[in-house]
Amino acid sequence: MGHKHTPGSTSSIKAAFFLNLCFTVIEVIGGIWTNSLAILADSLHDLGDSFSLGLSWYLDKYSKKKKDKRYSYGYRRFSLLGALVNTIVLIAGSLFVLSEAIPRLFQPEHSNAQGMALLAVVGIIVNGIAVLRVKGSKTLNARVIAWHLLEDVLGWAAVLAVSIILLFKDIHILDPILSILIMLYILFNVIGNLKKTLSLFLQAVPEDIDVDKIEGELLSINKVQSIHHTHVWSLDGENHVLTMHVVVDNNTSKNEVLRIKGEIDEITESINFEHSTVEIEYENEYCRMKGV
Repeated sequence: MGHKHTPGSTSSIKAAFFLNLCFTVIEVIGGIWTNSLAILADSLHDLGDSFSLGLSWYLDKYSKKKKDKRYSYGYRRFSLLGALVNTIVLIAGSLFVLSEAIPRLFQPEHSNAQGMALLAVVGIIVNGIAVLRVKGSKTLNARVIAWHLLEDVLGWAAVLAVSIILLFKDIHILDPILSILIMLYILFNVIGNLKKTLSLFLQAVPEDIDVDKIEGELLSINKVQSIHHTHVWSLDGENHVLTMHVVVDNNTSKNEVLRIKGEIDEITESINFEHSTVEIEYENEYCRMKGV
């Protein structure tokens, strides 16, 4: 039986957390000052991002704990838990903002266009820096956060555009319309991330893994007759787990089995398998998992 471990990558999102948290406070104050529901809507979104960044920061460190008797695969799935909590918080926050914004379509209020423009410029800069801090991360948790931070940059660009229009013409209804559009856009993408997160929790095959391709390459190895009980799932969206049974000729020698294992390692090492376990069976050997 072969067993392979690959090191995981470390994602540092501490700076992004503090940047986002500090700006969220400024944003709440600025939203009240400018009487802009769009800014207050985005502040709630940023508060969710801050919570997610903080949780991700904590779970990222926690997920690096070594395996123990209780968690034999280690703690990497705690990072995936952060992605799930983050997504649920953002969905709840978006629905709340929509409930506040829709009534303003019928009773729009005056907004401080100069203040909105100033906050928008600061928002683009702060969130842009935060995106750069986490964009290289590959875990689903970090990718969800990076996507939301990028949405913030786009949202602030929209706020800037609306504030410029309001500087010349006071069209009050633009602010609630913008807040609704921002929330609908966020909901659309967050729900998509929720589906991906749930599929990983349910141990679906990761989207970047082609099981048929892997099996096809392994079947091309000399002396390999068949493959069965192939299972692939992900610990955190980045580091995956592979298990399979590989059947070889009855006359395969020990040295040939070692060669086969080496070729299997070469094929699988380019994929982010945190664990890969391959059981070698002979053609006439009874498989204890037959029928499973």
